[in-house]
Amino acid sequence: MKIAVARETRDGEARVAMVPELVGKLTGLGYAVAVEPGAGEHTLIDDAEYAEAGATLEEDALSDADVVVSVQPLATDAVRRLKRGAATISFLPVSTEHHVVTDLRDCGVTSFAMELVPRISRAQSMDALSSQALVAGYRSAIVAAGMLRRFFPLNMTAAGTVQPAEVVVLGAGVAGLQAIATAKRLGAVVRAYDVRAAAAEEIASMGAKPIHLELETLEGAGGYAREMTEDRAARQRELLTPYIAAADALITTAAVPGRQAPMLVTAAMIEEMRPGSVVVDLAAETGGNVEGSVAGEVVRIGHAQVWGGRNVPSQMPGPASRLYAQNIVNLLTLMTSTEAADGTFAPDFDDEIVAGACVTHGGAIRHEPTREAIEGPAPVPPDDPPPADPPEDQLFDQEAQQ
Repeated sequence: MKIAVARETRDGEARVAMVPELVGKLTGLGYAVAVEPGAGEHTLIDDAEYAEAGATLEEDALSDADVVVSVQPLATDAVRRLKRGAATISFLPVSTEHHVVTDLRDCGVTSFAMELVPRISRAQSMDALSSQALVAGYRSAIVAAGMLRRFFPLNMTAAGTVQPAEVVVLGAGVAGLQAIATAKRLGAVVRAYDVRAAAAEEIASMGAKPIHLELETLEGAGGYAREMTEDRAARQRELLTPYIAAADALITTAAVPGRQAPMLVTAAMIEEMRPGSVVVDLAAETGGNVEGSVAGEVVRIGHAQVWGGRNVPSQMPGPASRLYAQNIVNLLTLMTSTEAADGTFAPDFDDEIVAGACVTHGGAIRHEPTREAIEGPAPVPPDDPPPADPPEDQLFDQEAQQ
């Protein structure tokens, strides 16, 4: 069976779904691997490296592939070139890419979305959201340090002491913890807040000071936070304002896949920050944690520069691709039958990881929320119909007996 590595075509996407050092993992499973020429160009991977690793280079690698792996969803023309029954594995934001989902359904393609991989311990090695959040969190701290026109660390010199920068991080998921760790390694004084009570211990383990607001905690399913009421959100913003006003750099990382990011910081709060302050909003693409942030742009609010993140992992395509490719290999390994000598792609839809990540299969949309959004709710079966009238001869018999 053949696995094809697609060349990314969406603007701003520099990652690639497979790297040469992991091609051997796939050929070891018995697959043939084909790569579209130039697939690794923006990741600084030459075509020759794929060839040396055992892959073939094919301009039309997708048309006869059994499985196509990519970072972003395939374009419409690419989906329609796939053979019926082929499979795709990629990020697939089902809440915004309905046209892609319908194309995949109508073309009889089985599709798996990496962001739908369940957050269970058995699936940690396949969790691409976490691996890419790691990259984004690191990048956010580097951006903040680069934009801030002062040192992050404490410096003591014969000419005097330079105080360390004060950094506040909102959100202590994978991205937030990595932002904390990186800012600490750069020498800043870091404070952080998360609505989940359990996060305070993780913040402290990174060397930062947890911010305690004495508010109700909001632990939710899958390690994410529960949605907060507007009253609680307003109170939280009020209590966070003095911490943000005192910060030299603010990094916000709160996001929930498939939903709009919570607005944690108002423009009025940013206006309280000192001249030269920097704000990095990693959630700008999904609505933003900071009021007024714009994805892919730097805007000024008050005295602060506000950097809106846009496809942040792609800004570090080398490590991001390596981590993502390992997630892909681990998921493919789960869906490969080991009974035959050669690799056989045979996903077990009774497996909760496979079933959870599947969007389309067999000409139908399998992911229920997406199916309902596109096709509407499933029809409700009618109530039991009333009993049919008895045949006329039976009525005659009844009348005769009376």
